[in-house]
Amino acid sequence: MALQQSDTPPPISSQLNWPNKITLVRIFLVPLLLVFLISPAGWYPVIASTIFLVAAFTDWLDGHVARSTNQITRLGQLLDPIADKLLVTAALVSLVGRQQVPAWMVVIIICRELAVTGLRAMAADQHIIIAADVFGKYKMVCFIIAALLLMLNLPILDVPGLIVLSIGTALSVVSGIDYLRKYLVKVL
Repeated sequence: MALQQSDTPPPISSQLNWPNKITLVRIFLVPLLLVFLISPAGWYPVIASTIFLVAAFTDWLDGHVARSTNQITRLGQLLDPIADKLLVTAALVSLVGRQQVPAWMVVIIICRELAVTGLRAMAADQHIIIAADVFGKYKMVCFIIAALLLMLNLPILDVPGLIVLSIGTALSVVSGIDYLRKYLVKVL
C-alpha cells in the first residue's frame, strides 16, 4: 500500500506488507544476536557475525522491496530507523561490554541517534520532512563493517575495525550536524 496523504493512516494490519515484515525480522534478530554476541567463546563470534550480516542485509532488502513495489508505508517509515538503531546499538554496546570498543565512541553514536530521532520527530510535528543524507548512509555502512570485523573477535581485525568505527563516528557527528542545519534552514 502506498503512503496515503490523508490525516488518518490506514490500519496497521493493512500496512504489514512484505517490506515491513522484513523489517520486523531485523528487529527479532536483535535478541538472537545478543545471545551469541555476549559470549566470545567457540563459534559464537561467527554465529553472531552471521546473524548481524543477515540483519544488515534486511536493511537493504526491505527498502529495495518497498521502493520497487511501491509499498512504502508510514509503519515502514517508523519501523525501519528503529530497527537500524536497535541493531547497531545492540552490537556496539555488546562490543563495549567485551572491551573491544571505547565506550565514549558508543556514547557519541547513541547521543547522535537520539538527537536526530528527536529532531525528526519535532520536524514531523511541524510537517517538515528531513531527508536522510549521504553521510548517514555512509556512517551506517561503516558501523556494519566495523561491527562485523570486531564481532569476529580476531585480534588481527581489531585495529581495522576500530579505524572504520572511528570514521563512522566522525560521519555520525557530521550527519547529525547536517540534520540540524537542514531543520534550522526550514524553520527559520
